[in-house]
Amino acid sequence: MSDEQASDHSRRFDVHVTAESHFAWLRTRLAVERTMMAYMRTAVSLIGFGFGLFQFFYKFQSSPDVGSVQFPNAAWLLGLALIFGGVMAAVFSVLEYRWTVHYLWSDGFAAVAGMTRKGKNTPLYAVSFVIILVGVFAFFAVLLRLV
Repeated sequence: MSDEQASDHSRRFDVHVTAESHFAWLRTRLAVERTMMAYMRTAVSLIGFGFGLFQFFYKFQSSPDVGSVQFPNAAWLLGLALIFGGVMAAVFSVLEYRWTVHYLWSDGFAAVAGMTRKGKNTPLYAVSFVIILVGVFAFFAVLLRLV
């Protein structure tokens, strides 16, 4: 994107600094936070359900009371798919969150924000990083059947 296109993009809206626009900016910023947390809840649910599903059927199939199973790898594949989906949901939500926050702090909206970026970080990046690490660990544990 050239400098001219970037400057045209930042002037897409006429931003008027008023109390209403400031509080609208705050509501939007908090909505971005809530959306990110919803993505993380979904990611944790997918990872946990995939891992739990694999564990249940893996232990169930290895029980001596159970006969031969028609599709012995189905639970393994479904568990991997759910865990992978959860990790990808977490990764893409971090990217979307980062892009949206960067956009809200762009030059066109900085005056409406009415605050500085310094000291206004949330723990969402740290929590997201931990969830992604747990998901990757669960994925490889199921993939290699270490559990």
